[in-house]
Amino acid sequence: MRLSTRGQYGLRAMCVLGLNPGETYLPLRIIAQQEGISLQYLEQIFGELRRAGLVESERGARGGYRLARDPACITVGDVVRTLEGPIAPVDCLTGHEECEREGCCLTREAWHRLQQSMTEALDGITLAYLCRGKAE
Repeated sequence: MRLSTRGQYGLRAMCVLGLNPGETYLPLRIIAQQEGISLQYLEQIFGELRRAGLVESERGARGGYRLARDPACITVGDVVRTLEGPIAPVDCLTGHEECEREGCCLTREAWHRLQQSMTEALDGITLAYLCRGKAE
């Protein structure tokens, strides 16, 4: 599995919000400037993150985005699944399509174990963990 810029930029932007906990909303233009990401691209990414319930938005002069939950309750896996789709090293494990070789595939077990390891690793890393030491 190779993450696209969508997943990479989304996680970086979520970390910026993780460093800005509490009630304060952060404008996307600030995040875009700080991370060197196109504002238009971030708007698309944050639309998905908002629909997934990972961020909240507020319009107006004091508006922007903030995390919808504590950074310790949002994992890298949550962000990756929202922006990239299912965590799977091969298409047959996404659940979107049936594989004609499912019953006789000799390599499926290897891909399934890799999928489990990737999921455990990504779900074991929280935004709070990534932001540790930076908020001080």
